[in-house]
Formats: sequence, C-alpha cells, structure tokens
Amino acid sequence: MARALTSEQQDLVDAVTQFCRREVGTGTPGVHHDQELYRKMADLGWLGISLPEKYGGSGLGMTELRLFLETTAYWKAPISGFATTIISAAAYERFGTEEQKQAVLTGVVQGRVESISMSEPGAGSDVGALSCRAERRPGGYLINGQKTWCSNAHIADHILLIARTSTDGGKHDGLTQFMVPTNIDGLEIRGIDTMGGKEVNDLFFTDCFVPDSAVVGEVGHGWKQLMAGLNLERMILAANMLGTAQRAFDDTVTYVKQREQFGRPIGSFQALRHRIADMATELECARLLVADVARTIDENPDKMFPREASMAKLKCTELAKHVALEGMQMMGGYGYATEYGMEAVLRSTVVSTVYGGTSEIQRDIIGKSYGL
Repeated sequence: MARALTSEQQDLVDAVTQFCRREVGTGTPGVHHDQELYRKMADLGWLGISLPEKYGGSGLGMTELRLFLETTAYWKAPISGFATTIISAAAYERFGTEEQKQAVLTGVVQGRVESISMSEPGAGSDVGALSCRAERRPGGYLINGQKTWCSNAHIADHILLIARTSTDGGKHDGLTQFMVPTNIDGLEIRGIDTMGGKEVNDLFFTDCFVPDSAVVGEVGHGWKQLMAGLNLERMILAANMLGTAQRAFDDTVTYVKQREQFGRPIGSFQALRHRIADMATELECARLLVADVARTIDENPDKMFPREASMAKLKCTELAKHVALEGMQMMGGYGYATEYGMEAVLRSTVVSTVYGGTSEIQRDIIGKSYGL
C-alpha cells in the first residue's frame, strides 16, 4: 500500500535501512544495546531526530521518529537504550532547566543513554501508589526507597526518577521528578534476570542526596508532567513493535514459501495461507493507525491524545505478540530454535504488552475516553 512520505522521509528510511543492512546484518543474539553502533547512529544525526536544533538535534516530528523506530526495529538494531533515552529527553525538553537541557539533550545527540524510573515493588500500573521518598534537606533532597523494572539504568548517564516529596492531597499529588546521575553515592543498580536477559534493574536508594538543581520541573507536579509525555511514550512503543511485527511476518512468509511438506510449500496450504492473509491485513491496519496518530500529533504538538496513543500502543504490541506466536507455530520446531530468531522476537513482543502501560491499562484508558 502506498505511503504518503515526503522525499526527505523516504530518504531517511532508505538511509537507515542501508546502514542496518551493512552494520547489523542478521543481528547478534543476546545483545540488546551495542554502544559502538549507537554512537555511529549519533554521528549520523539520527539519535537527536526529534530534539531541537538548539541542542544539536534535527528538530523533526513524530512521523520521522516513528519511521526511524520502525526501521531499526525491523532490522533488529541493538539500540534498546534509545526508547528510554528519547522518552526521558522529551521530559527534560518540556520541564527541565537550561542547565539540565544542555547536559541531557546534547548528550543524547552525542550518543549517551538516559533512563526513567517509575515502577516500585508495590506500584506498577498504579503509579499513584509510589512510596520512594525524597525528603527535603538544606540545599536539596534525601532519597530513600526502592525502584524496580528500570530499563537501561545500567548503561545510562542519568535516571529521571519519580519520587514522593509529599503525602498531602490525593495519591497523584506530591510526586516530583529528579535528575539523578547513575554514579551518585547512595544508589545501587542491580540487574534483574529475565527471559530476555538483563535489560531491567532494581534501584536501591539509601540516603542518596541530590541538590535542588536536580528537580525537573515543579516540585509536587510530577504526575502532570508524566501525563504530558504519554503521547510520545506510547507512540515509541507502538512504532517499535510495528517494525518488529513486520519482521516476524516477513520471516514467516519466507519460511512457509521455502519449507516443503507433502510435496509442496507449506504456505500453499489454505490453513496457513489464510492466516498469513489475516496477519497482513492487520499489519496494514496497524501501520495506517500509527501513521495517522503520528501525523495528528505533529499537527497538534501541544495537545494530548490519550485515546489515540493508547489505541496505537495496544494494537501494535498485541499484534506483534500474535504475529510472533503464529510465526513460531508455522515454523514448527525451527520457530523454537535460537538459530532462526523467532523465539527471540516472541520474547520481546510478550513483554511489550506489559511495559509502558499494560494492554489492560490501555483498554481502560480507551474505555474511559468514551465516558465509560
């Protein structure tokens, strides 16, 4: 299906594709973030694609960002640090001081990784239940508590921490964002073993002191600041999984065309051919949805689109999981073998329906947007 891309947007896709073919190839199993490759992308100006030109970025929009994300995900580029980096960078861009912007945004453009930490052992989907405390002290704040499931903290320069500075008001009041260097005293970063490897971390804060200059935005307004970034976060996850879903689909089609049983390619059997047709149709629907939401956000950069962004995240993550499961089934034992890569794709798609707001939370947001 034809895409309404400008010549510059098509050039971007072509350049990223050529780079990934040359530098990534078939990928390196088990490698989530290759810093050398990441810096090469920085040198080409891609990591700051959506950041202001003032800080070395390209000043482009959500459309260009989603094209970059889809393409790199399709080619399995090991740059897992980019998603949390660009989400964090957007928060500093909106609410940070000039000093914070200079430190973080210029660093992102140069190839540095950033991280963001919300979840705690007792607070996942219910972000308002956070208990990690940042208590006022002369000249700053003393942080104590535990965070968990923090992606990329082990390779990041800073953590954008959401902590509780007050218990007054409702549960969404009294939350504040802090810029915390990962090498600060009083912070321990401990990797969590998962079926996808060590991508996420526990964070332990013990009398960790940060100065007043570490506050990002307004004290006590962390919740509102988080909500302002939901368009970007959900669209990043949607675009990533759309690219992953397309790769899983293409790999499956290649396999069923080549694999023969009962004297002919297995893709010629109606049982598989119809499933391929259904997945292809769903992929087109998802791509059109993501493209339309990205374009809408570009046209209305100061407006929130909770319904549309949640729809994009829900559709693409659930579809990617479905396509990977179907691919594994159609490939039989080969789908389960690490040599063919489908099992790795499945692992990455399963967790995508959990992080960044579970599919259940996305459905709840969409339902509430209709007054339900």
